[in-house]
Amino acid sequence: MDISTYARELGENAKAASRVLRATSRKQRDNALTALAKAIRQDAKAILTANAKDVEEARAQGLSAAMVDRLLLNPSRLEGVAASVADIVHLPDPLGRLLDKRTRKDGLKISRISVPIGVVLFIYESRPNVTIDGAALCLKSGNAVILRGGKESARTNAAFAECVRKALRAAKLPEASAQVVNTPERSLLDILLRDEAHLDLVIPRGGESLIRAVVEKARIPVVKHYKGLCHIYVDKSADPKAAMAIVLNAKVQRPGVCNAMETLLLDSHLKPKVGAALIGALVEKGVEFFGDADSQRLSSAVKPATEESYTTEYLDLKCSVKVVDGVEGAMAHIAHYGTGHTDSVLAKSPAVQKAFKAGVESASVIVNASTRFADGGEYGLGAEVGISTDKLHARGPMGLESLTTYQWVVEGKGHVRK
Repeated sequence: MDISTYARELGENAKAASRVLRATSRKQRDNALTALAKAIRQDAKAILTANAKDVEEARAQGLSAAMVDRLLLNPSRLEGVAASVADIVHLPDPLGRLLDKRTRKDGLKISRISVPIGVVLFIYESRPNVTIDGAALCLKSGNAVILRGGKESARTNAAFAECVRKALRAAKLPEASAQVVNTPERSLLDILLRDEAHLDLVIPRGGESLIRAVVEKARIPVVKHYKGLCHIYVDKSADPKAAMAIVLNAKVQRPGVCNAMETLLLDSHLKPKVGAALIGALVEKGVEFFGDADSQRLSSAVKPATEESYTTEYLDLKCSVKVVDGVEGAMAHIAHYGTGHTDSVLAKSPAVQKAFKAGVESASVIVNASTRFADGGEYGLGAEVGISTDKLHARGPMGLESLTTYQWVVEGKGHVRK
């Protein structure tokens, strides 16, 4: 099929499906989600077989370890995908919520009600679970969705797409409610990103270059974050034992994700042995450090940092480190180099905690805990749509409510304006 024809049909079919979804009951949408979780479990063998082929090809093509990790599914991860869909069933219905209501003196009633956004386009790399997360959250929130994954996960996405189709048929919903794009052709995206007539929102998930390309080409709103350049500041008042566990978790547990720590900031008044121990523990786990002169004095393993070091999202076992002058120094560093994603302070001092919470503008500010908690599932939002560093509409981990907007409903009895 001609690419322009395919793109037009994707948009037109999604728009038509969105009008159906808008009028569905919570029960019908939840039935689709229950059927989706069941289909994933029933088709687990086929999904994992397809994923193994994708992973094998990705490794052969030299994809980074972080990208391969994002692509990889195993029985545990796949069960987690199915379980997250089942969990969404039990979340409150985001539609039809009364957000505001007032009655004027003349009896005219004015209400503000939550409604679906309409048609959402997901563009993502490597992570095939986004195919399911995106479909599930959009179905729950009454939105039609077009899902365009990367070519590296094509087989896995195709297997997931079959699960989605089964679920929609079981719930008697239009199959165009959730469409998985079946071609890696980039020109298709260029057309979709200009389709203001049918698409209402774009959510890109992937590397900075992908997201910037989408923003530059799109004529429709884009919800995004460019980098997850997450900082952890260790104050002199921090509990050393807790700090050790937190920084290890934030950097090493899963370094290839956007909420992993990329820069460690150490208070200049922190005991040198504590700072050295933190760096040493991470080095033992294979982390390569780049830091300033003061941090190099704490450990010979720290290599000299450049200006670029503090602007780099490594997504790997690499980390920047810097000694700063207290919480004010930490906040100044974050203000200059941060990307508004997630930043954490480790401190017992209430004054330091208060200053950090008030002075850091990131979408997620964390106190005495790992940056790895900046996640829709961990925040109780269900499966995550993505993370936004924008300040309008959606911020931080995005869940169901982020996929709704509102409309004004005005009810009168023959009222006319004088």
